Amino acid sequence: MQLQELLPSVPTTTDEALQAFDAAEAVDPAFMIGTWHGAEIPTGHPMDGLLAASGWWGKRFVDAETVHPLLFPTMNGKALWALNPALAFGGLGVTAKLPPKLTVPVLPISAAIAALRPVLQTRAPKARLRTTRYRGTDTATMIYDQLPINDVFRRLSDDAVMGAMDLRGSRRPYFFALYRDNSLPLV
Repeated sequence: MQLQELLPSVPTTTDEALQAFDAAEAVDPAFMIGTWHGAEIPTGHPMDGLLAASGWWGKRFVDAETVHPLLFPTMNGKALWALNPALAFGGLGVTAKLPPKLTVPVLPISAAIAALRPVLQTRAPKARLRTTRYRGTDTATMIYDQLPINDVFRRLSDDAVMGAMDLRGSRRPYFFALYRDNSLPLV
């Protein structure tokens, strides 16, 4: 699914994304249960391109206590596996000031993540789902267990949400969209 199918006008700046986010309806945590395929919404944030370069596929919400925030496809693309975010992205310094723009190293991030799957994969949940107040609205929020990151959601449709990643050390949120896709099993 393309971003243009999820958003009538795809934002290209933080201000435009915040307008779209604020205009969208709040989400109840129960709405988020299921598996969601993701796409970045590039707005000039220093993290723009990182998830796409990593091969990130999406998120799975089993219940309020069991959330897999980073799903990746297996090599054959027929299943998904959950990555431990603290092991893979904890070294990015998300608690410190982010660099002006992240660059992709010589070895593609997705190849490194695939090669390190035996070390990075987890079967344990690495986030929880709660309602929090963000930008004046109570809405579903995914709270990472080991990183200072909250992903806050607003409804775009019955099968799509817009996410604003609120992370320590960043003055502005990083945006993404998710759409329901329960077609692949988790291994």
